[in-house]
Amino acid sequence: MIITLKDGSRKEYTESKSVIDIAYDISEGLARAACAGEVNGEVVDLRTVLDQDCELNILTSKDEQGLRVLRHTASHVLAEAVQKLYPNAKVTIGPAIDTGFYYDFDCPPFSREDLDDIEKEMKKIIKKGAKIQRYTKSREEAIQFFKEKNEVFKVELIEELPEGSEISFYSQGDWVDLCAGPHLMNVKGIKAFKLLSASGAYWRGSEKNPMLTRVYGTAYGSKEELEEHIARMEEAKKRDHNKLGREMKLFTTVDVIGQGLPLIMPNGVIMIQEMQRWIEDEETKRGYIRTKTPLMAKSDLYKISGHWGHYKDGMFVLGDEEVDKEVFALRPMTCPFQYYVYKAEQHSYRDLPLRYGETSTLFRNEDSGEMHGLTRVRQFTISEGHLIVRPDQMVKEFKDCIALAQYCLQTLGVEEDVTYHLSKWDPDNREKYIGEPEVWEETEGHIRQMLTELNIPFTEDIGEAAFYGPKVDINAKNVYGKEDTMITIQWDALLAEQFDMYYIDENGDKKRPYIIHRTSMGCYERTLAWLIEKYAGLFPTWLCPEQVRVIPISEKFHDYASKVETALKENGIRCSVDQRSEKMGYKIREARLNRVPYMLVVGAKEEEENKVSVRSRYLGDEGMQELNGFITFIKDEIQKKTIRKIEAEN
Repeated sequence: MIITLKDGSRKEYTESKSVIDIAYDISEGLARAACAGEVNGEVVDLRTVLDQDCELNILTSKDEQGLRVLRHTASHVLAEAVQKLYPNAKVTIGPAIDTGFYYDFDCPPFSREDLDDIEKEMKKIIKKGAKIQRYTKSREEAIQFFKEKNEVFKVELIEELPEGSEISFYSQGDWVDLCAGPHLMNVKGIKAFKLLSASGAYWRGSEKNPMLTRVYGTAYGSKEELEEHIARMEEAKKRDHNKLGREMKLFTTVDVIGQGLPLIMPNGVIMIQEMQRWIEDEETKRGYIRTKTPLMAKSDLYKISGHWGHYKDGMFVLGDEEVDKEVFALRPMTCPFQYYVYKAEQHSYRDLPLRYGETSTLFRNEDSGEMHGLTRVRQFTISEGHLIVRPDQMVKEFKDCIALAQYCLQTLGVEEDVTYHLSKWDPDNREKYIGEPEVWEETEGHIRQMLTELNIPFTEDIGEAAFYGPKVDINAKNVYGKEDTMITIQWDALLAEQFDMYYIDENGDKKRPYIIHRTSMGCYERTLAWLIEKYAGLFPTWLCPEQVRVIPISEKFHDYASKVETALKENGIRCSVDQRSEKMGYKIREARLNRVPYMLVVGAKEEEENKVSVRSRYLGDEGMQELNGFITFIKDEIQKKTIRKIEAEN
């Protein structure tokens, strides 16, 4: 057989070889660093035996997939350590994730001190250097094996597999786990790891299931990489919107109100209002007309749209279908409401496209375990829109929606922080979707071609489409590396049929329109969280709750400071005066801590010449300026939504 390596070179063998054997044949150093193999593009275990021609890449911890294998092995070492220290703990699942790994246990919560003890035990296990071995059992043998160990969660997982399945196991010494792999050859391959935190997590993410203890950790190929990661995590904690947003009095949460129901405080409201006014004005410029629709509807509406059958579990239902004459639900989306705005009158082909926009408050019954600050909530507001178009207009209008999204990202200064995804249907899960395969293939093809024509790099995600059509998801990661969808643009060639929507074509015949579901900027709450973390609270001036703070050097100049404040407010600039009897240095430091972009210091000379001494977060001391000149400057910065670079810390 001929093995083609990553660099194009070839290895020829007369007999079958495992991936690790080939790695040793290439280089002993490579074999020692190897974490997994990649055969014809598929990640495989180092123990995998090759017996035919193929392309092979040896993966190390420097490769993303290789690092995931290392981390997955670390999760097994974590589980072994926990069960050594806490014999009554039951194991569940322990995958690698983008930032490290976790393992869920059925046991009491762990403290930081407990995690330190578990870390020490992990180091002992690694030092012993047990080889990791893979073997298989039949489904029946596997069930019996874990029943004898009283590992009920593993039994549940295996029982869901088809009869006749061959189940793979990995052992490290005496400790054994159910796992598909791949894994390292030896636990000694884990060179640098750290347990980060412990939290609660429902089994399989459902609050109907037992609450488990989840331990998060991370692992790298070297101590240097681990230290760099820990440093990034410390910086992430400083930027975490959950912490910083509360410190800046942008939002808060209250237990008696409920999870996923944040209270947006005055400073946060200012920022959201600024974004909302900007988006609505921009949409108007681009031909959108606005609607205002109810926050709830009868179940009848959602049955027509298909949401009742495909999305009911994610909705807040008001009433009981078996008891109540009418059952209502809070809306999880606005589309069916806007369809009836369209249907309220007959439309000609000349009327299209019709672009409906609405600042929509929506409700989704997220699992309590999924709640997180402002990024995952149960009530939220989005810049929602639905475009009713002729089929021949669809591609242009879809591209224009992408352009609007890109404009929003550029204005907010986050365009470089996103990734684009073509979210497709899963043909192996037909019950989740409506429509025929031909429609899905055609619409996905249109989106693929558009993204290619626009030179937008993208990945394709199977099973992430809406039940009625494929979409472009624009995603971003938070400071901890978790990815969320920020903006969505969906192609819908199906729902017009269900709602009997039509237009009259040039021949006087009824035709079905296509529909684009889109957000221009997405969810305001999630975007606010994104901006808090992106800018660490140092927002562009146009978004700042307080844009200028006037600081008189003594009580003598309070009147002039008030005059400056009045002039600023008359020009729409958000400002305040610090009249406290504190030292100047203290007032300036506090304004900086409050992340105010501009400070105007006023004293005798400033009052005499109708000037202000400007200090900014951008350049520090910007010198004395004419008051009217400063007002003209900052108004221009706000109007253009300029993002100035911070060049000074003083």
